[in-house]
Amino acid sequence: MYIPLSRPDISPREKKYIIEVLDSGHLSFGEKLHKFEQSFCSTFQSKYAVAMNSGTSALHVAVKSLGLGTGDEVITTPYSFIASSNCLLYEGVTPIFVDIDPVTLNMDIDKIEKAITPKTRAILPVHIFGHPNNMDQIMEIATKYQLGVIEDACEAIGAKWKEKKVGTIGDAGVFAFYPNKQITTGEGGILLTDSEEIYHLACSLRNQGRDQKSKWLNHSIIGYNYRMSDLQAAIGLAQMERLNEILINREEVANRYFELIADYQLPVTIPHSLPQSKKSWFVFIILLHSSINRDLLSETLAQKGIETKPYFPTIHLQTSYQYRFGYSPGDYPISEDIANRSLAIPFHTKLTYTEQQYVIDHLAFELERMMKNGIENRK
Repeated sequence: MYIPLSRPDISPREKKYIIEVLDSGHLSFGEKLHKFEQSFCSTFQSKYAVAMNSGTSALHVAVKSLGLGTGDEVITTPYSFIASSNCLLYEGVTPIFVDIDPVTLNMDIDKIEKAITPKTRAILPVHIFGHPNNMDQIMEIATKYQLGVIEDACEAIGAKWKEKKVGTIGDAGVFAFYPNKQITTGEGGILLTDSEEIYHLACSLRNQGRDQKSKWLNHSIIGYNYRMSDLQAAIGLAQMERLNEILINREEVANRYFELIADYQLPVTIPHSLPQSKKSWFVFIILLHSSINRDLLSETLAQKGIETKPYFPTIHLQTSYQYRFGYSPGDYPISEDIANRSLAIPFHTKLTYTEQQYVIDHLAFELERMMKNGIENRK
């Protein structure tokens, strides 16, 4: 048996829409792209949506659209996929990390104000693994210090802070559609905003700097080739039409894991969202006891056909960041501890109860064996 870590949820509707695009002859900036963007405006009650070729591109455009540049600082988290900080470096902006809360794995809100300097221009919260940040407090701090807010909601489509959908609370919000995300376009991302200024600038930046109202091939600013094709948008439109179904199915898979973990009384911890929030399930993360050799556990499970991955290594200890900024182990101890103990186990809508039981059976057996050996080795 082989159980992959993730798998996209593709139905006949996605295939139908792709054929429609191929038959139309409009593979870029066609009807499906417009409908895909409009589906986000409608679902998220956002005035504007700009689809792009990746979440990273959308984050970069958000940074650029807020006027952030060389010499500026932006407060963000070191426990994330590296794109949430790289998007700042593209514009010469320095990411200023604050450590995380050990329960939600999001930025520790109480540490944000201490990190603000005269160079601080914005806050970039990451809704890690679909756990919403406390956006009330973040927006209060942003208002107090006149800072912009870019929400990295790339892993959190459908998540809510109180009654507000994440990605719609700050100046701009970004979602991503890599194949392991809740919904996919293969590769892709989208920027949401209520600002007309950000919207027009984002539209220009994604399309080589072309002014929407000027003549053909007139490039009024320096832009990028960040366009999303209609083939990608066709998949995305079908996925958006099935969004609630997909999110419900992912939650059901997560709940089955909770039941199995409780039945086996596994010695693992599961990150939790704040009570005022609604999580969107991106991956299923378990936090291992510090005595467990995670890499050995992952290798052993792989021999049984169970794919697992560490999620995430901390950004500040990536080689490029250590070389550039001089970071070293111990700078953000909570992030480092979580990064060393976190493991993603198979999670997607097609996962059956039998497969989940197989995963937990072997996980329970290996954890018990490893902990027993650890105790014996200490005697």
